[in-house]
Amino acid sequence: MGKIKFLQCRECKKEYAPTFKYICEECFGPLDVCYDFPSVNKNTFSNREHTYWRYHELLPIESKFNIISIGAGMTPLIKAEKLGKSLGLNNLYIKNDSVNPTFSFKDRPAGVAVSKAKEFGLSAVGCASTGNLASATAAHAAKGDFPCYIFAPSDIEHAKITQALAYGANFISVDGTYDDANRIAAQIGDSKGIGIVNINMRSYYVEGSKTLAYEVAEQLDWQVPDQLIVPVGSGAMLNAICKGFEELENISLINQVSNMHMIAAQPHGCAPIVNAFKKKLSEVTPVETPDTIAKSLAIGDPGDGQYVLRRLKQYNGFAEESNNKEILDAILLLARTEGIFTEPAGGVSVAVLKKMVDEGKIDKNDCTVCYVTGNGLKTTEVMMEVLPKPQVMQADFGKISALVR
Repeated sequence: MGKIKFLQCRECKKEYAPTFKYICEECFGPLDVCYDFPSVNKNTFSNREHTYWRYHELLPIESKFNIISIGAGMTPLIKAEKLGKSLGLNNLYIKNDSVNPTFSFKDRPAGVAVSKAKEFGLSAVGCASTGNLASATAAHAAKGDFPCYIFAPSDIEHAKITQALAYGANFISVDGTYDDANRIAAQIGDSKGIGIVNINMRSYYVEGSKTLAYEVAEQLDWQVPDQLIVPVGSGAMLNAICKGFEELENISLINQVSNMHMIAAQPHGCAPIVNAFKKKLSEVTPVETPDTIAKSLAIGDPGDGQYVLRRLKQYNGFAEESNNKEILDAILLLARTEGIFTEPAGGVSVAVLKKMVDEGKIDKNDCTVCYVTGNGLKTTEVMMEVLPKPQVMQADFGKISALVR
């Protein structure tokens, strides 16, 4: 299993024992997991289960008996030839995380965090969520026999509330923004000793998202993509993907990580990182009242915002936004070219990909990976406005036959 060396502050580099801790006592910076990785090679992971736990040596769970798995990960990396042709790209891939067990990439960090909560002997888990993490945390809590507490803004999509409730979660619907829900969850977690996966378990939680780098590298035969388009809410996923590729380079499974380009995709109406990037700032100014159909990215005060800006600088990247119409158009384009139905967060990725190509920032021969993180069946309300309404007809062969060309 993954052998943790220590937790290290991302800012001042102070080291801590790998305990139930997430903030530096000296400077209040976030703590990252650092490892003594065992010796592995490209054959180590072959012929293993098709979940992200195939990389258990590189993950922060000390004993395999504490792993709580619902079968997430090893999702398809699809060569998107038809979409690529429409955009003018020869080597476009879609990393389709919409087919995970709870239908989003959040199964990765939630699974690692809930497993670590079991390892720590915690009595309950929970999360602050814009929807997808609620479902992922609740499902893993059910599998691990944990009470689960969800704190979410009251305006998230009904399908996501329904899903979390079906897994048995205690759902606290907060009259306010995600940031309001996040603040309440942090206070509850600290006062009650509950493992809030994306707050006081965050050091371990983000390790799940780095498997999005591991899988892409393995699926590309241990090659590093030239361009990666990542949807950004808190920024944790983009930062974790960078960490994942760097770890693979450190253990000599891949090389030339420094040549990849990271592209951060945010929705107009909640694009604080894009705003900071375009103004060449090192700090992010929060968006107080997010206004976008991409509710899973509607995080006005992104916890990893400044670190995304650093990653974009480190990897010669860009940050771009897309408006509601562009998002909806991109959802339909992906669905009608590749047969993948994504929620608005994935539409943001595809819309920003299109902009990058139009602006000449992606070469037609670049190996380009676009991350699609959630399933469109979770957000059908926004799509119904732009789709044709089916016409009800009598069961008359002649009349219906006339419509079929």
